[in-house]
Amino acid sequence: VQLVEFGGGLVQAGGSLRLSCAASGRTFSSSAMGWFRQAPGKEREFVAAINWSGGNTRYADSVKGRFTIVRDNAKNTVYLQMNSLKPEDTAVYYCAARVNGAITIATTQYAYWGQGTQVTVSS
Repeated sequence: VQLVEFGGGLVQAGGSLRLSCAASGRTFSSSAMGWFRQAPGKEREFVAAINWSGGNTRYADSVKGRFTIVRDNAKNTVYLQMNSLKPEDTAVYYCAARVNGAITIATTQYAYWGQGTQVTVSS
């Protein structure tokens, strides 16, 4: 599985961005997908995850109510809609795939990762 993220950039606090993650291969529709982020000097942290069908999602408390994860299995793509962005959301955002696995927030359970996309929120 190869993953490529799109959509990062610079935005003012209170603004919105939508990240996309395009996956190659036939296993996307059977994979749980996750979004993680890593700020400078910090460990990679869970942001959001979605199960294979899109019927089950989980969010970090820090983004709940502001971020939404959805997927389109026909397009092999998962999205992260980010609203009401804050400077503390600044980080490199990564998507990850857990093939044939259940939804999880654990970084170690995802075997496939994208290269990351930078999100910078100015105050």
